[in-house]
Amino acid sequence: YAHIEDPNERRRLALAEIDKAPFGWYHVRAVVVAGIGFFTDAYDIFAINLVTAMLGVVYWQSAKTKPGTIPEHSDTAIKVATSGGTVLGQVGFGILADVVGRKRMYGLELILIIFATLAQSLSSASPAISIVGLIIFWRVLMGIGIGGDYPLSSIITSEFATTKWRGAMMGAVFAMQGIGQLAAALIALIVTAGFKESLLTANGASSCDGVCNVAVDKMWRVIIGFGAVPGCIALYYRLTIPETPRYTFDVARDVEKAGEDTKAYIQGKAEGRPDEVRRVTVLADSEGRLETPKASYGDFYRHYKQWKFGKVLLGTAGSWFFLDVAFYGLGLNNSIILGAIGYSKGNSMYEIFRRTAVGNLILVCAGAIPGYWVTVFTVDTLGRKTIQLMGFTMLTILFVIIGFAYHKLLEHNGALLALYVLAQFFFNFGPNATTFIVPGECFPTRYRSTSHGISAASGKVGAIIAQVVFGPLRQRGAPPGSTESPWLNHVMEIFALFMLCGLFTSLLIPETKRKTLEELAGEVPGTANYDPGSRSAAYKTSSDPDSGSGEKIA
Repeated sequence: YAHIEDPNERRRLALAEIDKAPFGWYHVRAVVVAGIGFFTDAYDIFAINLVTAMLGVVYWQSAKTKPGTIPEHSDTAIKVATSGGTVLGQVGFGILADVVGRKRMYGLELILIIFATLAQSLSSASPAISIVGLIIFWRVLMGIGIGGDYPLSSIITSEFATTKWRGAMMGAVFAMQGIGQLAAALIALIVTAGFKESLLTANGASSCDGVCNVAVDKMWRVIIGFGAVPGCIALYYRLTIPETPRYTFDVARDVEKAGEDTKAYIQGKAEGRPDEVRRVTVLADSEGRLETPKASYGDFYRHYKQWKFGKVLLGTAGSWFFLDVAFYGLGLNNSIILGAIGYSKGNSMYEIFRRTAVGNLILVCAGAIPGYWVTVFTVDTLGRKTIQLMGFTMLTILFVIIGFAYHKLLEHNGALLALYVLAQFFFNFGPNATTFIVPGECFPTRYRSTSHGISAASGKVGAIIAQVVFGPLRQRGAPPGSTESPWLNHVMEIFALFMLCGLFTSLLIPETKRKTLEELAGEVPGTANYDPGSRSAAYKTSSDPDSGSGEKIA
């Protein structure tokens, strides 16, 4: 569209090309590159649940109480460290991706994850520092990288996607979390089988010394270290992914480069190569003529102080917060559920580790993975808001049943397992997927990454509360040193209340199905969401009700 003089018309036509483009290999590439990152994130987060038991065997073998078992506070600290780092990464990378660009930040978070993952797998205690301190340090750094992946992968997929299948593309990226969880359990099962002979020498954690201890020490390092492998595969493609044309148009305000990048993307090339002389000329000419406002603190405040936009940020952040409290809190049930299906104990360390890995494989395959992929196949037909409201409604009902009928359910193992699997299914065919998708769509390009980062960070704050507050709360009234959870039924009742709150915050978000990103951001005149302030004060067109000339205002 180089022949078109008006930069706003060039922008509109170029973005329409992306929105209406037929689904092709360039879309598949964007999903795969972003999805491998989410596979790595989920693997690293889920693997630690399997690894902490192994750390207990190796480093607490000579403990006076419960030898071979990691203390509760150390276990919690290691798991919370990742969530704490994730909050920092989501906000930090979210802001930076809006300031310096998606391309410049994409890949850096993966480098951080790879480095921190390998460092964890090579860590060992010394007289000066404990293994818990080392693991926490590296998991905070890894968490920062994982946090950066949330806004970056979401908005890059969103800004490159065709309007018709945008939800499915973003859902497929997020669904790789389920595959990552599956891989973590699978790798744990493989290394357990690999060290079978050594593990059979011990009847339990307290007697796992000698060759058994060395085997377990190798096992946890292999499980953690494998998390770096998929990241290394995806790294080159992330570092070479082009800048999104939307960012180049709206934030970099480089019309010529954005137009060429759009053409290159549709043709499956890495990036456009504009004529540099013309590029500089067009850049100077279009500076004052582009309608989209420049990002600034003042503009951010002006945009979000309007209730119709502020409520959306409140809705996305609030829904993600309420969701993650219960989503991570339900994980507190895992040992009970594994016990219910006969996969919690064994006569040797081999049996214990094998049953834990197989049990987790069953739980992930039964509920989580089907839920993710049902969302992918239905999100562009049913709609994001419909799925989110339905999910929160079903989860409220399920948690009420689990909470108020908990002791009755314990008498029928199959009933508790069925409700657990249903809860996992409706988490993922519900708010766990849609809270990731919607924030990547409903905000203006200049603040899209920041807003997604704020929303995602709210969720991880909820995860920290689940682990720090509800973890100890479930053991209220238990004898000292006991692993019983007498208050777990009341915790499930509290989660039902959180799901109900999530239902109400979901009413604040818009339905984003089959709408362009510009329409959702309030930049298209004549639509219900239109915001006259979304056009730069330096330039107004005749379509504005308060402007009659369409000329630049001095």
